[in-house]
Amino acid sequence: MKKLVIIVILALSLYSCATKSDILYFQNIESLNLSELNKSFEPVIETNDILYISISSMNGEVIKPFLRSSEIVSNTGTTKNPLLEGYLVNSEGNIHFNVIGDILVEGKTRKEVINTLKESLSEYIKDFVVDVRIMNFNVTVLGEVNAPGVYTIDDERVTLPEAIALAGDFTKDGKRKEVLVIREEDGKRKITRIDFTKSDLFTSSFYFLKQNDVVYVEPSLKGVKKSGFIPDVPAMLSLVTVILSAVILLTR
Repeated sequence: MKKLVIIVILALSLYSCATKSDILYFQNIESLNLSELNKSFEPVIETNDILYISISSMNGEVIKPFLRSSEIVSNTGTTKNPLLEGYLVNSEGNIHFNVIGDILVEGKTRKEVINTLKESLSEYIKDFVVDVRIMNFNVTVLGEVNAPGVYTIDDERVTLPEAIALAGDFTKDGKRKEVLVIREEDGKRKITRIDFTKSDLFTSSFYFLKQNDVVYVEPSLKGVKKSGFIPDVPAMLSLVTVILSAVILLTR
């Protein structure tokens, strides 16, 4: 009978306790050749993005025709209040710019849009500077993290580990092996699961997050039990199988 009790206790401990391999991040990272990993990332502009476009010149008068009436221009010709002056990318992938008209920006990087604007504006004015930013570059982190929320990324570059760090890291009940990333691309929703305990995270196409990506950290079984929910049936059946097998062995 004592042997049975010991076996049951061991089975329960295996069922409820996390192992080292469940907790440590980026295991076996030494096997990766980090020098060959893609370190460059530049987001492309998508439908419904909001762009901040700034045109500046030493002669503020020459750029006035290209600015909307609501824009405020300083003595140097730099627009103010960028949060109020965003250009919405419409369903056709265009923005409407004064004088120039519709400009296709969907699928282009910021640099490509800047070059397009420079080429168009150079027909009218000289000696000017153009800057373009994605104003709504946000990522959402939900679930078992210490500070869930929507995070605005000013430099338009954030990795998945950085997003988790911004959200205060995993809680002790966060499932590190199946971090869900939801992304909309070309009008279709893509979903993948990332294992933070594996080093191949660094080679994933989801390592760099895009604007409006959603990251969800599921609760571990321990976290589910804390919430008062019944543990999943397959796990319970596995536990019962172990106990029954032990009973059969001991009664032979």
